[in-house]
Amino acid sequence: MKAFIDYVLRFGHLNRQQTDFILSKASVTELQKGEYFAEAGKVLKQVGFILDGIIRICYYNNKGEEITKIFIEENHLLFNLKNVPFTEYIQAATDCKLVVFSVKDWEEISNTIIDWDNIIQKIVSKSLAEKLERVSPLVSQDATTRYREFLEKYPTLANRIPLAYIASYLGITQSSLSRIRKNLR
Repeated sequence: MKAFIDYVLRFGHLNRQQTDFILSKASVTELQKGEYFAEAGKVLKQVGFILDGIIRICYYNNKGEEITKIFIEENHLLFNLKNVPFTEYIQAATDCKLVVFSVKDWEEISNTIIDWDNIIQKIVSKSLAEKLERVSPLVSQDATTRYREFLEKYPTLANRIPLAYIASYLGITQSSLSRIRKNLR
């Protein structure tokens, strides 16, 4: 849980009493590869911080095909405090370890620690900038270029997650991805 506090402290100052209060509300949970942190149609009832592992956000298109939208690595928050059902799935792409807070406890932290909302806003802004940087250029490129950019943007993922997830993210078939990988060797 120290990793979570260290991460938060990069975005603002908290004293010892505040960090102890935050940690008193946190617990650690593990997700096995393939398990869901959140499912489409359901309201997320907790906030998570990835300590170890990779999460993917995915959905099913109108043909029933599973599409990976984005991968989320260590040191990122998972939350939806709007209290509306998700339209996507949040799934463990690898075995994962997370620090989790109930939404109620997260709100209590927000109501107790004066600068908490400001710290979280800075974290969200950073995450959105990273997400835009990773997603937007992929749309208009050929498959080989998309895969090369994937390797640049997610250098540690290629050997940690199933090829099917990467192919889905790139919008290509798994056999196409295998050919691209073979040609790049």
